[in-house]
Amino acid sequence: MSSERSRRPVRVLVVDDEENQRTGLANMISAWGYETRTAADGQEALEILAEFPAEVMVTDLMMPRMDGAALLRALNAQAGAPAAIVVTAFGNLETAISTIHELGAFWFLEKPIQPQALRTLLERAARQSRLAEEAERLQRQLSYQGVLGDLAGRSAAMQQVFSLIRQVAPSKAAVLITGESGTGKELAARAIHALSPRRDGPFVAVNCAAMPETLMESELFGHEKGAFTGAVERRAGCFELAQNGTLLLDEIGDMPLPTQAKLLRVLEDSRVRRLGGKAEILVDVRVIASTNRRVEDAVRKGQIREDLYYRLNVFRIHMPPLREHKEDIPVLCEALLASLNRKHGCKVTDIEPKVIEMLKSHSWPGNVRELRNVLERAVIVAGEGTLRVSHLPQPFAPASLAPSAEDDAASIRLPVGTTVEEAEKALILRTLEHTRNNKTRAAEILGISLKTLHNKLKEYGATDSGQAAAPE
Repeated sequence: MSSERSRRPVRVLVVDDEENQRTGLANMISAWGYETRTAADGQEALEILAEFPAEVMVTDLMMPRMDGAALLRALNAQAGAPAAIVVTAFGNLETAISTIHELGAFWFLEKPIQPQALRTLLERAARQSRLAEEAERLQRQLSYQGVLGDLAGRSAAMQQVFSLIRQVAPSKAAVLITGESGTGKELAARAIHALSPRRDGPFVAVNCAAMPETLMESELFGHEKGAFTGAVERRAGCFELAQNGTLLLDEIGDMPLPTQAKLLRVLEDSRVRRLGGKAEILVDVRVIASTNRRVEDAVRKGQIREDLYYRLNVFRIHMPPLREHKEDIPVLCEALLASLNRKHGCKVTDIEPKVIEMLKSHSWPGNVRELRNVLERAVIVAGEGTLRVSHLPQPFAPASLAPSAEDDAASIRLPVGTTVEEAEKALILRTLEHTRNNKTRAAEILGISLKTLHNKLKEYGATDSGQAAAPE
């Protein structure tokens, strides 16, 4: 956090149509060390916030011109909205829940206000606001260095993607992410969610291509008990599960047209009705859709409804295929290496330059997903130290490739006439030696189950060191 940002007082805006109430609140909050301004209603509050970017707002609900609820809705559509503490003389539990969960308020207080309760809430709201701002600053700084969330890349193409993500994340706009399979569309959606005001809410991803048509509506909208055969209990749909968060509809082009029509209605009304239900449920969900199809062609062929396309295509982000930004392979490998080491308990510290050259020469039809799979196998084989060409799968390191002197330690040579059983035994024991008797990693390298490996070692009479015991 910058020293200037941490030195100045937290700014608080007090919004109330009763002059004595807002003046009294402002004076009390100022006495606690905050910088305060006041507004008589929501409309005036929006005008003041344009020049006084408050971190916290204390607002009444019942006001003329623009009430507190309308003010919160307007702020939710903007970037950098202050944390809102709502106070009202007409509050009840239902109002509190709707204000906090549906309108995004930080917390709720009933009049008459207890000063200590308000002071505690102001401190917590200010802390949350500053932490969110600091997190966004760090994410922005990282993105300029080639990392944004789980995305990585310093090329012009990826920096353009990062810029679009930063622009759209603070808004509530629907986003359509296009690109070939494996380019990182879901990672982009998660980055948007992480940089948005909804970052503390749920992120729910639905793969429309992997879901049976008969279950899709139930999955999206939920169902009541007895709505259909097998509906033995009420179930919330993905829209309800993503309340106050983000819903990713992956491969939207594979969604059946009747379901697309119902989805369009939900997007327009922000209300869902469970299958077999009578009541509509108000939902506050940011929708992101993705597809690997040429979306305009899909619309022309009738695979995606034209009206749904226009509703989702408010903001478009295209993920470039890896073959168009191969200069990002080194930074991608660096990011993936750290992740794969954690996943498999390996200690691969670097990658020899020849490996990077070979990876850059590949066409990558499977994009970043294919690169990750190649590196994952190589990391498991290497285990630790430097990742070398011999650790790569074919076609990167074909079987005919002669090992270098530095690779001999990870190689095995068998004379002509060796039986299959002898070769299998030698391979298993050599692999165990290579993994320093880590049986789990050895089983992964060999492509066999851990149980099979233990059975083989028992058959060989192997010791804990991985070497076969001498016959008696």
